Amino acid sequence: MTTVVLASASPRRRALLEAAGLQVEVRAAELAEDSWPGEDPVSRARRLAEAKARAVAARVPPDQAVLGADTVVALDGVCRGKPVDAADAERTLRALSGRWHSVTTGYCVVLGQEIRRGHVTTRVSFRPLTEGVIRRYVASAEPLDKAGAYGIQGLGSALVDRVDGSWSNVVGLPLAQVLALLADLGVAPGEE
Repeated sequence: MTTVVLASASPRRRALLEAAGLQVEVRAAELAEDSWPGEDPVSRARRLAEAKARAVAARVPPDQAVLGADTVVALDGVCRGKPVDAADAERTLRALSGRWHSVTTGYCVVLGQEIRRGHVTTRVSFRPLTEGVIRRYVASAEPLDKAGAYGIQGLGSALVDRVDGSWSNVVGLPLAQVLALLADLGVAPGEE
């Protein structure tokens, strides 16, 4: 089986899975992605990934593998979600400037009665950013739909100084770990 139902509208996650040779059917889960009081970034990413996978799995045949994922950017343990507007994106980028932050992606696969979960955390260091760099990047509109207000796979790559861990995790899906989990469940690229 090579088809995976992706419980996410993220074009980046879809592209990563397709580049690995999987067929992807997108069925985005419609869930509120709020943090719970006192919830740490890892717990939030794992909870939302599982909620997305379960919500979509309830709507598809039980022999279809459903993958849910959620990415959380955190600075000093505080989640930095998708910016609400350009000013919010600028504030987030100023906070990340010249500092290390963490990017955690929780993932969950539901296949029939099987539920498998995990997460990966990657540390990312930004170079010091000038106000001009921040304004130009926000004006590109790239950061407006991304956790942490940047996309490492696009123009945002110029903001990054170092990555300690999985690059694909920062894009939105720790591909090596997800592919290993899918293969363990019998879902592998190139197999029917």
